[in-house]
Amino acid sequence: MSKLITVFGATGQQGGSVIRTILQDASLSQDFKIRGITRDISKPAAQALAQQGVEIKAADMSSKESLAEALKGSHSVFLVTTPDWGNAGSDAELVHGKNVADAAKETGVQHLIFSSLLNVTEASGGKLTHVPHFDHKAKVEQYIRSIGVPATFVLPGYFMANYTVSGILRKGDDGVYNLAYPVGRDAQFPLVDIASDMGKYVATALKSRSDVLGSQILAAADYYSPSHILAEFEEVTGKKTQFVQVDSDTYKSFIPGPMGEEMLENHLFIENPGYYNGKSLKESNDLLKKHGYQPTSWREFLEKSKASL
Repeated sequence: MSKLITVFGATGQQGGSVIRTILQDASLSQDFKIRGITRDISKPAAQALAQQGVEIKAADMSSKESLAEALKGSHSVFLVTTPDWGNAGSDAELVHGKNVADAAKETGVQHLIFSSLLNVTEASGGKLTHVPHFDHKAKVEQYIRSIGVPATFVLPGYFMANYTVSGILRKGDDGVYNLAYPVGRDAQFPLVDIASDMGKYVATALKSRSDVLGSQILAAADYYSPSHILAEFEEVTGKKTQFVQVDSDTYKSFIPGPMGEEMLENHLFIENPGYYNGKSLKESNDLLKKHGYQPTSWREFLEKSKASL
């Protein structure tokens, strides 16, 4: 009999990737039925999933009762929480994550796979204290561990789409693409094609549950420096680039309000002590390959994306 996996953020980048990967995987699609959780079950993306056989449900992340109902009967759960961007001091993401953990405990979930990150405040020795979208996820992970829910933690890297969709790589009036960072050109960014690859790492966790319970899986293809990122961008697209290292105040001025401080410290963290605190990606990617998956390289991502640049 098929087990049930409930996927939060079903129409988002991470949850959507998980659902697509399971549906396309011969063994997982037999092993699991999918329930997708989304805020608006009427939107076209949700309806498209329903047409593929995904059960679609809405849930209130602030209500443990609503979440317990959403998780009822689930063997496995994929959880991604959403930052309360720009709302300084909000702990909504932390509360939502803990609520799902409590509901998972109550309903007897056998495998909670959480999209986590490191605690920047702790990893930086208290020097960087304004990156709540990392810290809150780390605290949710800590809470999940503390209440004894069987869990695996998949830590996504720096999104490749940040460069092509979010506008970090900006085309100037002269046609040159500029990359401005408050870190040096040799800083190490662990890049991931989140829409394609998050599902691969979660699928790997599902296939090797007994081996990865309690573990962190680092979801990134490789470490790339800004120099490497721009060199491959030029090779694939034929477009010129320029790297500009800016001071902290200038970088913050690009993004007004609390978000500016958060993005600044997020990037300073990447340079020191490092996005994954210096950990190698080899073990995680070896596990991925063991189960027949390959991470998408930056060059491969660019080949797919260059028509839209």
